[in-house]
Amino acid sequence: MSQYIQQWLQGLNVGGPYLDIFSAVIGSALLLLICWLSFYIGKNQVLKLVSKIITRTRNKADDLLFTHQVFDRIAWLIPSVLLMALTSIFLPDHQQLQQIIITVAKVAISIQIARSLSALLNVTNQLFQQKSKERYLPLNATIQLLKLAIYLVAIIIAISNLVDRSPLYILSGLGALTAVLLLVFQDTIKGLVASIQISANKMVAPEDWIEMPQYGADGAVQEIGLNTVKVKNWDNTVTTIPTYALISESFKNWRGMSSSGGRRIKRSISIDLATIKFCDQALLTKLQELALLKSYLQQKHQQLSEYHQQQGLVQEENPNRRRLTNIGTFRAYITEYLHQHPNVHPNMTCMVRQLKPSQYGVELELYFFSTDTNWVNYEGIQADVFDHLFAIAPLFDLRIFQAPSGFDWQQIAPKSS
Repeated sequence: MSQYIQQWLQGLNVGGPYLDIFSAVIGSALLLLICWLSFYIGKNQVLKLVSKIITRTRNKADDLLFTHQVFDRIAWLIPSVLLMALTSIFLPDHQQLQQIIITVAKVAISIQIARSLSALLNVTNQLFQQKSKERYLPLNATIQLLKLAIYLVAIIIAISNLVDRSPLYILSGLGALTAVLLLVFQDTIKGLVASIQISANKMVAPEDWIEMPQYGADGAVQEIGLNTVKVKNWDNTVTTIPTYALISESFKNWRGMSSSGGRRIKRSISIDLATIKFCDQALLTKLQELALLKSYLQQKHQQLSEYHQQQGLVQEENPNRRRLTNIGTFRAYITEYLHQHPNVHPNMTCMVRQLKPSQYGVELELYFFSTDTNWVNYEGIQADVFDHLFAIAPLFDLRIFQAPSGFDWQQIAPKSS
């Protein structure tokens, strides 16, 4: 090819020192033109044909090859390979220029092969996430480690081509820099060890909801990487946490709550102490209309009657007789209400207990689990339960305690004449 170019130039009366210069320029231009045409045909014609074939197949896994640009990166190998193969044909008499172009082509090939392998690893990772049932395998961290190793090898090969030395020579030089390499890659090494421990102990998996206040993380784990863990918080912000921090510091994982099928509700109602009293007959008659209390009141009436007969406390006016209290009956009503509630988990702890009285009255604490762990539904169930209890408390002649407001003071203030 070089001879044809020189003959053509001689036909144009180009000779002397200019002949070699113009021959090198035209040969390089033709070489680059062929490489560009090969890339254009491969990228815009061949890839379109391959894309049509793949999109028509039923298998959706091969679509990921286009999503992660595997073929696009392979297409960049075509001009680099042609550049290395055709340089000696177009520039046989220009050894220095030939060597420079071949060196650049070798560097481009090594980098492009690394990028193509990286894209294939991305495809493998996504296929694993879509089809694997095991969430605790540290594949993402392993993929990142493999990418790091591939790029390191590509860089070493590229440098060896640039300096015209064997890769073993470069590696021997890196051996003397072991301490520096350990310092540079300390986070990567710590992240690798942490990801293995996290996987082995099943501490965290993607989609787990974790809380780590020291890093401002409160949300679902999106990705466990080699160096960082991405957490999508409840307000849609994303927090990155060092991977090794999950084994060196404490955090809360809500996975147990999600897998158990029940989410705890623990909240109390403050009752005004001044409204607590024994139940008189009028109040008992009113409460017997509540379906949830019929069985309880009948049972208590039988127990108290038997006790009074045994103790000889037959007279109604006897102060030693045992009597029901409105707060105790209210507590029994809440217990029955929770047991029959469709959204209260029947196989988990469910109780109503009385806490220590304080300046805010006496608190009745509800401790139970909802059957729905979804946050929105959970809050709705909790609100519905307490809405009902707040509304029905006056039926027991009980008043919910709250600190006096300006309206309360206006009601007791003397009216001006």
